[in-house]
Amino acid sequence: QVQLVESGGGLVQAGGSLRLSCACSGGTFSVYHMGWFRRAPGKERELVAAITWTDGKPYYVDSVKGRFTISRDNDKNTAYLQMNSLKPEDTAVYLCYVDHNHGRYWGQGTQVTVSS
Repeated sequence: QVQLVESGGGLVQAGGSLRLSCACSGGTFSVYHMGWFRRAPGKERELVAAITWTDGKPYYVDSVKGRFTISRDNDKNTAYLQMNSLKPEDTAVYLCYVDHNHGRYWGQGTQVTVSS
């Protein structure tokens, strides 16, 4: 049974930093991508960042480029999202996902709140 466990959300002042992690476990699988969507009140869900597991190629939505960095630990099947220079508009529930050979799975979500 695939499990995704997220951690690292919280409350931070504007300009601060947070680091999210997402660990995938359960069975034998091959990871293709991992990443995070976010969902803010009144807004559509958007893909924030993702990483290709084989070569580490990252994707970022324009609004976070230069501030967020996604990385991975292949041995631990864990992805990390380092978020710097946070802005109030980054406030959202961040949802981790994994795409692997058995399909797409989601984490439980973690709240990130940035105060001005």
